[in-house]
Amino acid sequence: MTDWTIRAHEFSNCNCSYGCPCQFNALPTHGHCRAVLGFQINSGHHGTTRLDGLKVACMFSWPGAVHEGHGEAAIVVDRRADAAQRDALVRIVSGQDTEPGATIFNVFASTLEKLHEPVFADIAFEIDINQRRARMTIPGYMEARGEPILNPITKAEHRVRIDNPNGFEFRLAEVGRGWSSTKQPMQIELADSYGHFCELNLSQNGVVN
Repeated sequence: MTDWTIRAHEFSNCNCSYGCPCQFNALPTHGHCRAVLGFQINSGHHGTTRLDGLKVACMFSWPGAVHEGHGEAAIVVDRRADAAQRDALVRIVSGQDTEPGATIFNVFASTLEKLHEPVFADIAFEIDINQRRARMTIPGYMEARGEPILNPITKAEHRVRIDNPNGFEFRLAEVGRGWSSTKQPMQIELADSYGHFCELNLSQNGVVN
């Protein structure tokens, strides 16, 4: 197993209500799961291959709860990555070179029955975790944005966080809302649903404190 680490900023948007029951080991809001996520690596490596500055996006769909399986997924990797970096990122995000159950990528991979061939494309990604704002554009594949939750009466921005000391994705995430639309190789439409903004600090052994 090749050693790796990534330190990145992530935006994730799924079809659940704000807060996402899945974060609390409850069933998804609508009985099924659709999600997109994107992240930009600030620093990282896979073996001797550096991954600094590269971006990745993913699309996911499950007919029921994630743990019930039968999922479908697609990975989009930054076109700027060279052959070694492309291979490294696909291996990481598809759950390889990872202790079983140690990361979100490995857990999700164990629930999939279909993984599309990876796509290599231009990814525009901006995020401000503290402000709960993000935008991701992959021409021909995906558009996504994240914003703060608003108070329904005053319209003031509402701030709430998920603190998960034993999580396999993050330790602390800012919660907001998101809108996402994907065209290929999967079609997903999300509107004003759960979003989070967080730091990813992961290795082959799980979250790095």
